[in-house]
Amino acid sequence: MHELELGLDTFGDVTVGEDGQRLSDAQTIRDVVDQAVLADEVGLAFFGVGEHHRHEFAVSSPEIVLAAAAARTERIHLGTAVTVLSSDDPVRVYERFATLDAVSRGRAEVILGRGSFIESFPLFGYDLRDYEVLFDEKLELFSQLRAEKPVTWQGTTRAALEGADVFPKTEAGLRAWVGVGGSPESVVRTARHGYALMLAIIGGAAERFRPFVDLYHRSLDSFGHERQPIGVHSPGHIADTDEQAWEELYPAMEANRNAIGAERGWPPYSRLQFQHDVGPEGAVYAGSPETVARKIAATARALGIDRFDLKFSNGTLSHARMLHSIELYGATVAPLVADMLARD
Repeated sequence: MHELELGLDTFGDVTVGEDGQRLSDAQTIRDVVDQAVLADEVGLAFFGVGEHHRHEFAVSSPEIVLAAAAARTERIHLGTAVTVLSSDDPVRVYERFATLDAVSRGRAEVILGRGSFIESFPLFGYDLRDYEVLFDEKLELFSQLRAEKPVTWQGTTRAALEGADVFPKTEAGLRAWVGVGGSPESVVRTARHGYALMLAIIGGAAERFRPFVDLYHRSLDSFGHERQPIGVHSPGHIADTDEQAWEELYPAMEANRNAIGAERGWPPYSRLQFQHDVGPEGAVYAGSPETVARKIAATARALGIDRFDLKFSNGTLSHARMLHSIELYGATVAPLVADMLARD
């Protein structure tokens, strides 16, 4: 089996300090940059920062946070998880990431998506009734911009372009993914435009997503595109033992799930649900390094993926605990996964 890249994702969840008090958004953002630095030091492949526009998350402009991380890192690739393309302008998105690619010396990546939250739509003046067409048209335009040649484009969601050239140019192109939650239509659209596929698996067993992987490969072939990478994004947390990881993660995850669930009509989160989620049939990769490594390796085998991104920030989980999780992930989980997969 080919080598599996291991990455990290964070939404910049606003955390609490050692005194139990909520940190400022500013301190949370500075902590995210420090987390990226540690991720680079322990040899991880990717660090992704999500875009949100609500009080639980401090990062609304991930490219600026990533640029700060670029100045303090050497090897790790830096990107988003995800950029909400529907409520942004594709031209400006491309310009920002081409700039990030320059300051990071070619380490920028963008993961485009519709986002699982809707706050950005009214904030930037978009109608939720246009949810589908906004993403379809803007992804099409972004696809043309990736060629870095003058673009002529017309749609219904922004002004038309006639021979528009966009700057700066990158030195070797921009690596781009589309984040997909699990609809066949989204998988086919990703393949049609020739993007890498990032599967957000936040519930259920990873094996359930194998049909989407197969559909993606078939679709790439039918559209005449070369093979593209496939990744998985899932939440988790690593500590020295299973019990420690679970005890640290559960209160933070419970508070986060219940706050969001109250808006979406979810039932209250429970210990019983949590134990299912961290088990073999769940989508939470939490436990000791050995437990997490076995689960990641099993996912890689089941889906044939190229990268696994652990969403390591979960609610109010403290900065210190996240740093320890990152250290264990790079220093212990990564070599364990490589060894497990090398035996296949």
